[in-house]
Amino acid sequence: MSNVKNITVKKDDEGIRIDRWFKRHFPDIPFGKLQKKMRKGEIRLDGKRVKGPERVEPGQVVRVPPMGDLPEKPKREAKPRLSEKEIAEVQSWVLYKDDAVIAINKPAGLPTQGGTGQSRHLDGLLDALRFGSEHRPRLVHRLDKDTSGVLLLGRTPNAAAALANAFKTKETDKRYWALVKGCPKQRDGRIILNMSKAPIKGNERMVVDPDGQHSLTDYAVVDSAGQEAAWLALKPHTGRTHQLRLHCAEMGHPIVGDGKYGGAEAFLSGSISKKLHLHSHTVRFPHPDGGRASVTAPLPPHMAASFEMLGFDTGEYEDPLLEDGV
Repeated sequence: MSNVKNITVKKDDEGIRIDRWFKRHFPDIPFGKLQKKMRKGEIRLDGKRVKGPERVEPGQVVRVPPMGDLPEKPKREAKPRLSEKEIAEVQSWVLYKDDAVIAINKPAGLPTQGGTGQSRHLDGLLDALRFGSEHRPRLVHRLDKDTSGVLLLGRTPNAAAALANAFKTKETDKRYWALVKGCPKQRDGRIILNMSKAPIKGNERMVVDPDGQHSLTDYAVVDSAGQEAAWLALKPHTGRTHQLRLHCAEMGHPIVGDGKYGGAEAFLSGSISKKLHLHSHTVRFPHPDGGRASVTAPLPPHMAASFEMLGFDTGEYEDPLLEDGV
């Protein structure tokens, strides 16, 4: 067949899905046409048939068949450039930066990615974090809109793939801080639930479901204000949507400010903020260039104010869930 191309995968594309490889190098090919070519065996990897989720490695050869006439793509509206003020704000969130990784302290209230009715989100602000690099930083995991704290970004395709794989294979160690209503009688323990998304249109909510996905969280009480509220350290071993929020609510101690899972019982009286009190405090992870790294984020203003009001001293904190110094 004429016009067939055989392209060798480069180091920068290591570990990405082959459908994403095509999206990166042949962005004009419609997704449906790409899938059809794979099903027919016209697209091959090292001479073998391939499916979209399969990942490519440096040195492999991708067979790219003729794609025929491609539909003319509608012109996209130019993305509005970030203002100097926006760039300075986003760069102020940086906690750690090297050639492979950027870690930021995501503000509470900022969605990680866009969605219905979301005009401002982190993914749309990432150009502010190029710092002169040819590569735009890439998201490798996410935090809920109202959760603050450590969020990692890959500065190169290779670094992003390595970080994403570390989250997938559970080589990362994440620690969250939460302020919950009341104080658990058992000062530390493990929460195990099967959970699934409730069929409520337009209102994403997770529920306990015997046939749902397995979820597991370790918790420990760091400090408490009598029986009014407690500061918990949380270590999720799985990464289900709203996992920590559902787990705390099912334990009988909803996260303060979490009306979705705790209802009216999730709010404290007085001047304690009604915002969600859940913070990604520390992430320990294998660095793409070798070794392990650890990044910690300070509390957002509303949580810092609540902790001070309740007499919690974060300066004396020692991680109660840290195992063997790892």
